[in-house]
Amino acid sequence: MTSDPIFDIVGVGESSIDEVYRLPAFPQLHGADAKVRVTSRTRSPGGQVATALCTCASFGLRAAYVGAVGGDEDGRVLLDALAARGVDTTHVRTCDAATRHAAILIDERTGERAVLWDRDPRLALTAADLPARAIAGARAVHVDNVDEEIAIAAARMARAAGRPVTTDIDAIGRRTAELVTAATAAIFGEAALAALTGEADPERALRALRRRHAATLCTTLGGRGAMLLDGDRLHRVPGYAVTAVDTTGAGDVFRGAFIYALLRGDTPEQMLTFANAAAAVSCTREGAIGGVPTLGDVQGFLEHGHLPARTGHPKTDTDDR
Repeated sequence: MTSDPIFDIVGVGESSIDEVYRLPAFPQLHGADAKVRVTSRTRSPGGQVATALCTCASFGLRAAYVGAVGGDEDGRVLLDALAARGVDTTHVRTCDAATRHAAILIDERTGERAVLWDRDPRLALTAADLPARAIAGARAVHVDNVDEEIAIAAARMARAAGRPVTTDIDAIGRRTAELVTAATAAIFGEAALAALTGEADPERALRALRRRHAATLCTTLGGRGAMLLDGDRLHRVPGYAVTAVDTTGAGDVFRGAFIYALLRGDTPEQMLTFANAAAAVSCTREGAIGGVPTLGDVQGFLEHGHLPARTGHPKTDTDDR
């Protein structure tokens, strides 16, 4: 009997098939934009943890995904996309359910998006689904808070093995505080951080959390960059100005790049700079997993201050119309 392989990063959480609608403008409740013609429609693989892991793998890390897909065509598309990006799917559970899916509306003027999603309850994972040897043997573990029980269990298992734990917290659940306590680096979406603390100002929110949690605390700020509280020292790095095509998955790419920089031994400023650059490059491309940059893309962007030509990724859109 062979043991589980040792991975650089094991991710536990969400994957999705995204139905992406590009629009000349977001629909409005009344007026001329109450009806908007779709410019184009594509189906692409994505999801918070899946996209972060594809980013890690694109940068050369050995990545493994722990999650659930449905036993349908969408599930097969997701598994194929992860495999094409070099992500191990040995620990993915296939369920008798529809794969998680989302309808994503993209405003072509700005690249900003709105997300409508649905997830069958049968896709939920519990602590019993954790591959203990893979978690304990990884250099780092990344979790979202979609299924809080397994996320907290994975974080605690990794911490017990002396491994760093990063998070993707973009909504507040019943056990979010437990997850933050279990993490070594808790990364929030700006809206989730405000909802958790009641503080609209990101710095005040991070410092309010510091009174209860010892973890490194980080928040993404969209195009404004990111902010990180390390002990009592605040680090803030601005974002990069790019012409956004699609912001879907930018926060997930940020987290994957953050993990890479963390394992590389970067300083907080270096981690935020690198992750901001990776997210910026992803915004210039369509799709979540489809927009994942290579390490060369990000390094070229940082070195030369302009977007690199795109090379090296397989096409992952499943339908163009």
